[in-house]
Amino acid sequence: MVRLIALPLFSTLIIAAMLLILDRMLRLFDFVATQGGPVSVVWRMLANLLPEYLGLGIPIGLLLGILLAFRRLAGTSELDVLRGVGMSYARLLRVPYYYTIALVAVNLAIVGFVQPKARYYYEQLRFELRTGALGASIKVGEFTHFGDRMTLRIEQSRRSGRELSGIFVHFDQEGGGSYSVTAREGQFLRTDDPNTIIFRLTDGTLVQDAPEFRVPRVLTFSAHDLPIPLPQSERFRQRGGRNLEFTLPELARLGQTAPTEEQRDSTRSEFHFRVVEVATMLLLPLLAVALGVPPKRSTTALGVFLGVVMLVTYHKINEYAASFGELGRVDPLLALWIPFLLFAALVIWMFYIIAYKPGGQPIGALERGFGKALSAITRRMPGRRRKAALA
Repeated sequence: MVRLIALPLFSTLIIAAMLLILDRMLRLFDFVATQGGPVSVVWRMLANLLPEYLGLGIPIGLLLGILLAFRRLAGTSELDVLRGVGMSYARLLRVPYYYTIALVAVNLAIVGFVQPKARYYYEQLRFELRTGALGASIKVGEFTHFGDRMTLRIEQSRRSGRELSGIFVHFDQEGGGSYSVTAREGQFLRTDDPNTIIFRLTDGTLVQDAPEFRVPRVLTFSAHDLPIPLPQSERFRQRGGRNLEFTLPELARLGQTAPTEEQRDSTRSEFHFRVVEVATMLLLPLLAVALGVPPKRSTTALGVFLGVVMLVTYHKINEYAASFGELGRVDPLLALWIPFLLFAALVIWMFYIIAYKPGGQPIGALERGFGKALSAITRRMPGRRRKAALA
């Protein structure tokens, strides 16, 4: 049982995470390229989004892992043998609940503590990209302005901007003077001051002009350090600008101490939404058994499809209930836990039918209807119709 559940569980989790990451990766590459940031930021942003994807993927992986394990046991008649020697469904659910309890603890840690902080760091990276705080973004062949007085242009960039060549710099001084620099090569170096970087130039010429000079001064150098002040930007806000960035203990505290009733409703709604989502995982083994044991001689995968649809639909209902609770029209406790109790009642009823009713099938009628519809569609396919005519 451990082996049968592990393979589909972790396969589903990895595939779901990869699909979600690939979808977001394309948008992040486009966003980072538009803002002129380094490509390495994309991987940091994706790493901060991974806890959010795991919070969605773990319940689906758990459901499919247990469902496919019982479906395989039923398809090979091993389930009939186990039932024949006196093993009840409650006994067979012991191993699935070991998985469930472990994953409930993992998911609680993710949605309660890891995901809020990762979400904050993701928003911070977006802010730094927009404000240029990740460093000077230099585009090849274009004039880049640093503030109102400095202009820089480069001809070539190598090693992700660490080696630059064909450099021109013009700087207007406060007293009315200016200087211009051309250099063969250059590179940016950090300093102890986070608002200033050093542009180290190699093999170049500096031309300085000022009102008191009769003619500009010309200096040829083999190495010259040019300080570049970075544009000042506002500091990013503290964590907690959104409810998604609060941990569960923080939400519980703010639900009682927030200064306004609107804020209390909002934080309480987010708190109950996360707790309900985690508590739902305790029902998934019962749902998986009810949907994973098909009627005899049935080959359709309706149970798998129906299980995913039920879980996703219930998740969307919870999101709508949380949004409704934030408005203060309904107490968040009622808005989120009443749907949970209804969903729990449905799942328990389905499990009772399969486990304690002889020959009971909670989706037997749907299986038969789905099988007939599939057979009717198959018979009307062009290739099937020609074979029937030849016969």
